[in-house]
Amino acid sequence: MRINPLVSKLLLAALALQLSACASLGVEPWERDQLARQEMALDNEAVDLALDDHIYFSKEGSSGGRAFAGGGCGCN
Repeated sequence: MRINPLVSKLLLAALALQLSACASLGVEPWERDQLARQEMALDNEAVDLALDDHIYFSKEGSSGGRAFAGGGCGCN
């Protein structure tokens, strides 16, 4: 089975386009100030985190999981 040269060129171009699509990801130096803001932190809302931990503890019977050792098996 022979592939049409035009189709193979189009497939190669599509593959090159897909591989280069992620080349521009990343944070530029002038964008880092936005990511360093307090509201961008993962633990910005302490009350929300405490409520989430409480809900997770109530449902799963375990605590921690975010920063503590232990997997909820009750051995810790």
